[in-house]
Amino acid sequence: MTSDTTSDASEIEKLRVLITSARVVLWDFDGPICRLFATHKAERIAADLVAWLERQGLHGLLTPAERGTPDPQVVLRAVGRRRPGSDLVTGLEERLTQEELRAAASALPTAWADPLIRTWTAVGTRLAVTTNNSPRVVRSYLESRGLTACFAPHLYGRTEHLHHLKPDPHCLLRALGAMGAAPAAALMIGDTPSDLAAARDAGVPFLGYARNEAKEKPLRAAGAAHVVRSLEPLLRLLRGGRGTG
Repeated sequence: MTSDTTSDASEIEKLRVLITSARVVLWDFDGPICRLFATHKAERIAADLVAWLERQGLHGLLTPAERGTPDPQVVLRAVGRRRPGSDLVTGLEERLTQEELRAAASALPTAWADPLIRTWTAVGTRLAVTTNNSPRVVRSYLESRGLTACFAPHLYGRTEHLHHLKPDPHCLLRALGAMGAAPAAALMIGDTPSDLAAARDAGVPFLGYARNEAKEKPLRAAGAAHVVRSLEPLLRLLRGGRGTG
């Protein structure tokens, strides 16, 4: 009991130091801020993108595994690799953005994310979004929650240059450069190994968010040292509370 208590206290202190020392916080969007595809399912969007490619006579552009993926980003990346810089990539990216905009209208906010974002802003920490989703989608969601002022203008997301998507650290480095922040003075909150890899390459400390065990396992396997199942402990620590429930 004493050992567990000591261990818990040590983890809480590590978390406190991690979040209170950050002058800039870089948020991934889908996961830490909201569940973008909670009702407008990513699987259906991926299938629609594949069907659209097939109608263009491009069935053979994807492998069987890519045609069956539930992740629309996999479809987009595959086309980007085979037709880089093409009108096809531009068109497919726009189709995905339109689907993400529909998803944003029904996205579910991540528990405790809204008050955490407002509290972090209130104590003077600057925030940015660094995501593989379209920045137009992020702006739409943040406006619907009244959170735009907490981040604007620092929204960095997908462009037609798909090789810049995470795990490439491009969007993190853009955010740090625009905010004049040193990597060591920042913190990234993400929920995937690609977020972790991008943070490592940018030299930014990382805090994993995993809403369940299935999301936590790959983060731990990738080497994430700090992972939380809820954002509530962060909010309590920022507000000066000592318990993490």
